[in-house]
Amino acid sequence: MPKTRQQKEQEVKKMIDELKNSKAVVFTTFDGLNVENNQELRNKLRNERVTYQVSKKTLLKMALKDFEVEGLDIDRLKGSVGVAASADDEVIAAKILANFAKVHEQLTIDGGILEGRYIGKEKVIELSKLPSKLELIAKTVATINAPISGFVNVLAGNLRGLVNVLSAIKDNH
Repeated sequence: MPKTRQQKEQEVKKMIDELKNSKAVVFTTFDGLNVENNQELRNKLRNERVTYQVSKKTLLKMALKDFEVEGLDIDRLKGSVGVAASADDEVIAAKILANFAKVHEQLTIDGGILEGRYIGKEKVIELSKLPSKLELIAKTVATINAPISGFVNVLAGNLRGLVNVLSAIKDNH
């Protein structure tokens, strides 16, 4: 059943809101992806707070017309386009979609938007190889913590050495 004009307007409005609030957007196309695999993908994206919407190119063009994204040509994409947008992390949508595309060849990454500019498929795949925000935070905390841990071990080593000397003196007397 075709969508009514009102439904299309609501879809465009929803897409505009998602695009405004997102740090990164990834465009995908899929031919032959079955319902089970599609649901698996949507669940993975939802678990990481990434929105995913499938839209016709004409509606996507309407949503993107106010954004003036440099280098973006929606017409070159085939069929319906999947739009994954992440408001929290620039990397997570690309990471999930790239990993999913490795296993499911029906899904192809066609490009994306990062910092208001269009990026091609290759750049999206490069983006997917970067560590996520949580991984970077964990590495930063570990780096900050390393000197403190080393200092604690040095102090503990001196105390251990003193205890060993006192124990040796006690054993000799």
